Amino acid sequence: MSNQPVETVTTSNDKLKVVLALCAVVAGIAGFYLLVDKPTVVRAAALLAGLAVAVAIAWTSAPGRQFVGFANDSVRETKKVVWPGRKEAMQLTAVVFGFVLIMAIFLWGTDKLLEFILYDLILGWKK
Repeated sequence: MSNQPVETVTTSNDKLKVVLALCAVVAGIAGFYLLVDKPTVVRAAALLAGLAVAVAIAWTSAPGRQFVGFANDSVRETKKVVWPGRKEAMQLTAVVFGFVLIMAIFLWGTDKLLEFILYDLILGWKK
């Protein structure tokens, strides 16, 4: 059985809601910058109000609900991850640092060898 891709139909009403939500975000940011002479609390409130209105508008659209569903699924999947313990994380970090150190020494040595071959042997420029 093959899985057929699902087409989502976005109505013009949903597109309008997304555009209005973007306008609310822009208005909140503009309010933050236009209220330069006001206290920081007022500026932050203008920004947060614009974001809150945008979220409220986006919540009522199909793409907004799909995004919330995606975010919930992402959180659920993140909870399934088996995170390394402190000891394992420290060991892996030490391995990475050791590899980086060895690679740095190798690249430095390669650079010095090529410098010697090019400048001293081929070109004859003694330092």
